[in-house]
Amino acid sequence: MKRALLVIDVQNEYFTGKLPVTYPSGSLDKILQVMDAAQNNSIPVIVVRHTQPQEDTPIFKQGTPEWEIHSEIAKYSYDLLIDKKLPGSFTGTELEPWLRDQGIDTVLTYSPA
Repeated sequence: MKRALLVIDVQNEYFTGKLPVTYPSGSLDKILQVMDAAQNNSIPVIVVRHTQPQEDTPIFKQGTPEWEIHSEIAKYSYDLLIDKKLPGSFTGTELEPWLRDQGIDTVLTYSPA
């Protein structure tokens, strides 16, 4: 079994923006712990960022501070950054082909939302 960690939607929008995640408490610390474990065990880390394609969108607007990856997450190295425009991380992205090319057959996910 070859695994990878998907860290999904860890943008400022969910921490300080219009869609703050308050439950479960301490989700950022838990995400950082999981990322530490992945890196300590040589498990590839993929960060998935949501972008709204509409120009007048009030959330996840590309280039805004809320769209950016949370600064604590951004300190970590990751193997791939995926930008998604739909709710699913696989739909319309290069995620599945990348996983196949790497021989990864198991994904672990963590998301604050």
